[in-house]
Amino acid sequence: MPLLCYLDAFSGISGDMLVGALADAGADQPAIQAAIIDAVASLETGAVLSFERVKRCAIAATKFHVSLQETHAHRHLAHILKMIDNAALPERAKQNAAAVFQRLGEAEAAVHQVPIERVHFHEVGAADSIADIVGACVAFEVLGVTSIVSSPLNVGSGTASTAHGLLPVPAPATAALLRGKPIYSDGPAVELTTPTGAALAVTLARAFGPLPPMKIAAAGYGAGGYDFPDRANVLRVILGEETGAPEATTISVLEANIDDLSPQILAYAMDRLLEKGALDVTLQPMQMKKGRPGTLLRVLARPEDRETMVQTIFAETSTLGLRTYTAERRVQARHWVDVETPHGQVRMKVSAEGAYAPEYEDCRRIAQESGVPLKHVIAEANFAYLKNSR
Repeated sequence: MPLLCYLDAFSGISGDMLVGALADAGADQPAIQAAIIDAVASLETGAVLSFERVKRCAIAATKFHVSLQETHAHRHLAHILKMIDNAALPERAKQNAAAVFQRLGEAEAAVHQVPIERVHFHEVGAADSIADIVGACVAFEVLGVTSIVSSPLNVGSGTASTAHGLLPVPAPATAALLRGKPIYSDGPAVELTTPTGAALAVTLARAFGPLPPMKIAAAGYGAGGYDFPDRANVLRVILGEETGAPEATTISVLEANIDDLSPQILAYAMDRLLEKGALDVTLQPMQMKKGRPGTLLRVLARPEDRETMVQTIFAETSTLGLRTYTAERRVQARHWVDVETPHGQVRMKVSAEGAYAPEYEDCRRIAQESGVPLKHVIAEANFAYLKNSR
């Protein structure tokens, strides 16, 4: 059964919080902890690992500890990747851990304006962060996680003390890693999302947004280092089976009233928005002030794509402002079925309730290539589906 893991980063995310949460979510916690300890031991970093049951604001959670013999080891990316490759890890865990460090290296290189080969990993290259990243990737494998989705990340605020001195939150490397991802700041003025946590989330999560429709199988809580008096400083992971269609159930709606743009440009803007991931785009005629005819442009998008949609609307239309708001979208689960017509194969979209419709682009392509009227191709596709489904 495909297993989804949702990262609920309402108090940020760090590597140790993620390892603790995954260990906490497993039905056989000792076995998961042992697998993580054995995997990290094969890296030969000298790190000693342990797990502790703690409470954060009355919430029971697992705290992942890494004890080090050397605390200021500096390593280059090539050295870390070689360590991972030589370790006794599941193959996909190796690939994921290497990808996370590659993403970290690219962010550090961009921030310091040096070639990636010259980047010295300080906190993120020390044994504790190697243990965090490898431990998380191994835990995902032991749990059987096949897909990861993350909430928007709470990055915190204020300043953080690093090997490069006192830096603003989010730290420069964290900000570089989270470019294009949804973030916010809430709670105490401390760093809540670390570079290691950000790298794990952006590298391994397929998407950022609200909790997908799912059947919950387990949940786990990983404790952060701070114990705030008014909020639980934990990362929650929710494991389960997806039950709905892949589209987000919470969406962003963007609207603009436009009265000074040609229909051709509006049509092009619609195409560009759809190419960039809009769930739907509509153009509605309307009467504006002073009797001017205009068009209402409405875009439905995933919350994490909202800023992309905003910038595309401003770039491709003449509007100087737009409205955005959040709405709930209900969708049925659906799947695709291929049917054969006398003129070629057509994909049929079939809903959970049995409604069906041929894919327009397939029918359009066949009509153009064969010279058969589009309405006939659509009718033949419907007939083929009904005939095969009896």
